[in-house]
Amino acid sequence: MLDFKALLFDLDGTLLDTAPDFVTALNKQLVLHNRAPLPDSAIRTSVTNGSVGLIQSGFNIDPGHEQFEPLREEFLELYFANLAEKTALYEGLQEVLDECNARDIPWGIVTNKPWRYTEAALVQLGLMEGAATVICPDHVTLPKPHPEAILLACNEIAIAPQDCLYVGDHVRDIDAGRAAGTRNIAAAWGYIEAGQVIADWQADWIVEQSQQLHSLLFAKQS
Repeated sequence: MLDFKALLFDLDGTLLDTAPDFVTALNKQLVLHNRAPLPDSAIRTSVTNGSVGLIQSGFNIDPGHEQFEPLREEFLELYFANLAEKTALYEGLQEVLDECNARDIPWGIVTNKPWRYTEAALVQLGLMEGAATVICPDHVTLPKPHPEAILLACNEIAIAPQDCLYVGDHVRDIDAGRAAGTRNIAAAWGYIEAGQVIADWQADWIVEQSQQLHSLLFAKQS
């Protein structure tokens, strides 16, 4: 197995597949505004950029538009109303968390998703109690790709960054981890934006499927 003392995850597109509930919320909003719903595939690639990216994708307007912020706030309320209806752990990751628990390896979350939505989703999915640390933009001055959030998580669990692994599905995750001093795993199963070349992120490892993470972390090395 890999030599590590703690395991940290990004949330959306890494630990949790939250896209189905984002799809539901955005398409519900589009219908409210007499617009045609979008296919899942058109929405999934925008999830990594949060509500800003989703409103840009759904309404084809930029943040400077006068209607952008009202639409974003409306979307967030629609999302919050059903934010864990279809959201679930990616396949194979419950086994990773169970293995960490069995080995007394703390695991946690470092996300750019605001606390209100992160906490609600984790509580509804029964994951909050098991997490050793959960760091959101509300807890730091600068979000990822700045390393502050990862460093705060390491401080909370009292484990040095070099002894932690960080798993994420965006280049900002890998950049943040590298700057913090963690070793980093690129989650190729996540919400990878069109045109992104994961090999260019310079992660320590790239894992194509979520089911393969357990083997990377815990399999005996030959």
